[in-house]
Amino acid sequence: MKRVGVIYHPKIMAAGILAEQLARILPSLESTAWTCSAWDDQNMRAQCPGTDLAISVGGDGTILRVARAVSDWETPILGVNLGHLGFMTELSADDIMGRLASVLNGEGWIDHRMMLQVDLQCRDRSKHGEELPQPLSALNDVVVGRGAVSRVVYVKTSIDGVLLTLYKADGVIIATATGSTGYCLAAGGPILYPQAEDILIKPISAHLTLAYPLVLPSAAVIELEVQTDHEAMLSVDGQINMALHDGDKIIARRGPHVARLVRVNPPSFFYSTLERRLKVKD
Repeated sequence: MKRVGVIYHPKIMAAGILAEQLARILPSLESTAWTCSAWDDQNMRAQCPGTDLAISVGGDGTILRVARAVSDWETPILGVNLGHLGFMTELSADDIMGRLASVLNGEGWIDHRMMLQVDLQCRDRSKHGEELPQPLSALNDVVVGRGAVSRVVYVKTSIDGVLLTLYKADGVIIATATGSTGYCLAAGGPILYPQAEDILIKPISAHLTLAYPLVLPSAAVIELEVQTDHEAMLSVDGQINMALHDGDKIIARRGPHVARLVRVNPPSFFYSTLERRLKVKD
């Protein structure tokens, strides 16, 4: 008997419908099921203990939410996409019903993806109120960027305690290999092998400063200190956002957990579909 969570994008009607269909069919496959909105982080975390598989119904953004929620348990995630081919989802809505039984019986392999741990050190905690969950996890990226004011931010960047540079830019991205095909790619960064355990640093529209991307080993500890007279922003996976102020620091490093994505296609599938995926993004 397996316990399966079916987690869906709440604003895509087809996702909710498919989640209900999967929940109905799972008992006939000798599995118990629970369903939850991907935006209900608290409920997801409460259901995770004892869950053998999380089925993410939506797109890559849904997987990002699920991966952060289940990270403490490293629950395997099977991604089902409802639109274009994503970089993390594995099966289409048309395929999932026909492949579900075999996946539950062990078909496929586990794709381990490194995650980041993000700690926020505030110069003045009174400016942040109660919005300080610690630490944060990221599967894609961490971005320190300008806020509502359309002005560059200064980001003092250190690696392993050694000053790299003071970026004058629209922002700075710290990305995993998984995140290398997201915002980092749009900002001019390289595409990394999906299972690579490297960390990328890429400034966004750097002004008269180091503009090239840097590829760092997984053991690197990166510190970003905001130096600004206006509000900046921290964004984690593009989904968790909070204001930053002068003197606030972000510490990013390899996290203690990984995202475990269930794959039924061979590893070479990433390369054989890369051009098609990038054309969809464009």
